[in-house]
Amino acid sequence: AITLKELEEARDKVRWGKERRSLAISEKEKENTAYHEAGHAILLCLLENTEPLHKVTIIPRGPSLGSTMWLPEEDKFTNRKNELLDQLVVTMGGRVAEEVVFGDVTNGASGDIRQATHMARKMVCEWGMSDELGMIEYGDHQEHLFLARELSSPRNYSEATAQKIDAEVKRLIDTAYAKATDLIVSHRDKLNAIAKGLLEYETLDAGHIREIMEFGELRNPPSSPTPPDLPEEPAAPVAPPAKPSRASEDDLPGDLAPAGA
Repeated sequence: AITLKELEEARDKVRWGKERRSLAISEKEKENTAYHEAGHAILLCLLENTEPLHKVTIIPRGPSLGSTMWLPEEDKFTNRKNELLDQLVVTMGGRVAEEVVFGDVTNGASGDIRQATHMARKMVCEWGMSDELGMIEYGDHQEHLFLARELSSPRNYSEATAQKIDAEVKRLIDTAYAKATDLIVSHRDKLNAIAKGLLEYETLDAGHIREIMEFGELRNPPSSPTPPDLPEEPAAPVAPPAKPSRASEDDLPGDLAPAGA
């Protein structure tokens, strides 16, 4: 029979990619990944306008060394401005956690930076969510299949406006980064506890994260992580049965054979 665990794994595989347990990762990179994902997770718990946390893992999936997963409670086709602003803060959480804990950053946040930049630019240029630039659409926003067409596409605003757009996109991201930093620094103990739990158990679900946020520790920890599946070794060839030798008249059968025979 198909179990709930198998159904959840199938869903996670479709949405976030297949687990890559065989990937060799150093302990230092595991620690960095644990704090990176803990940064995302803690902000999902602290901010009001975010989707519910599903689980956090440092098991590599797809192109990522770790994942912070959330699941919406209902189908949504629109997002409010406050929700988008909080999404920007959550997106900055991994990079902020690296900087706060290690005093340095890695290139592991490249996807987060790309996502934040894309979202902030849409807020400014398409969705009219910038007080500075108002409810005006900037650019044609057509999906260009070829790079040459995208580069040659005419711009329907001035260079001065382009500079304002860039400045507004940067302001949104910088503001989100500052808010993420304030929240993570003020909840550093919870960040450490989540990262510690990830390093020990590899995956924590929403209930485990809520325990840490409420009590500062895991009171009902998950089971120990499952070791990666090893490739099956080829079966050793079976030797053919030995041909029985002809017994001589001097051989004694069974219990009648002398000791040491």
